[in-house]
Amino acid sequence: MMQIGIYIMAMVYMAAGVFHFVKPKMYVSIIPPYFSKKLLLVYISGVAEIVLGAGLLFEETKSISAWLIMLMLIAFLPVHFYMLRSEKFKRIPKWLLIIRLPLQLLLIYWAFQYT
Repeated sequence: MMQIGIYIMAMVYMAAGVFHFVKPKMYVSIIPPYFSKKLLLVYISGVAEIVLGAGLLFEETKSISAWLIMLMLIAFLPVHFYMLRSEKFKRIPKWLLIIRLPLQLLLIYWAFQYT
């Protein structure tokens, strides 16, 4: 299972990274207002997800990629808290915004399995 898990994780991050370039406005809209150069942040995070996802596929880079994914997921936490607290996202069910926080912890734990 560990073997298929790494491939699933790699594909998830690479697909998410590509999506940053396909739908950048969606990602820009969820970045808290206290961040500047939002489009640049979207593109940087997209590249990071693609590169780190690919890095999971190689034994030489798997561990460092997993560590950097964990750091990236921690860096994304302000987005989740912003969406939870902002009126801008009131159309999204509150429970869905809340569940994203423990999901983030599960994603961090999943990445930790490959360090």
